[in-house]
Amino acid sequence: MEIACLDLEGVLIPEIWIEFAQKTGIEALKATTRDIADYDELMTMRLNELDKHGLGINEIQEVIATLKPLDGAKEFVDWLRERFQVVILSDTFYQFADPLMKQLGYPTLLCHNLEMDDSGKIVNYHLRQANPKRQAICAFKSLYYRTIAAGDSYNDTTMLAEADAGILFHAPQNVIDEFPQFPAVHSYEDLKLEFLKASIEVEA
Repeated sequence: MEIACLDLEGVLIPEIWIEFAQKTGIEALKATTRDIADYDELMTMRLNELDKHGLGINEIQEVIATLKPLDGAKEFVDWLRERFQVVILSDTFYQFADPLMKQLGYPTLLCHNLEMDDSGKIVNYHLRQANPKRQAICAFKSLYYRTIAAGDSYNDTTMLAEADAGILFHAPQNVIDEFPQFPAVHSYEDLKLEFLKASIEVEA
């Protein structure tokens, strides 16, 4: 059996921090894992910016409530689920993702958790484990699943490398240039073709 492993933000849904940055005008929050490879450095900066501006989980969730999956994302997930087991491997947080996962039909999501105080201030974040996307692929392989993975950012590349096949989707040029070993596509139709090419079980 084959498992399709997908990143979430930038692949199926908008980048939540970018949407929040545009709403609040905080330029620093536009940085994502496409720009900063060190996730701890990125999250530390984000929490510092939120603290500086007196913003917390409530304000972020208000923005998330206005978002929808990317055009064609739900149809793509439905297409995948007819052909593969599907797991979303994301560096987002359960406190962010739930409204958007509902719109995608609740595929399985493995991600992280935020810690808040009583006022809604985000005081810390807790990773599910170190290098969680790659470790999930390793776990699936230990169960004798074959894995095909797709993502768009630096934090996806260890997942793509560990998978039996890795695909860059909607990736910026700097990531494409640094990881030429992965095919890079920019539409769901082309991504479907890459999954079919990578599969040893599914026919077109």
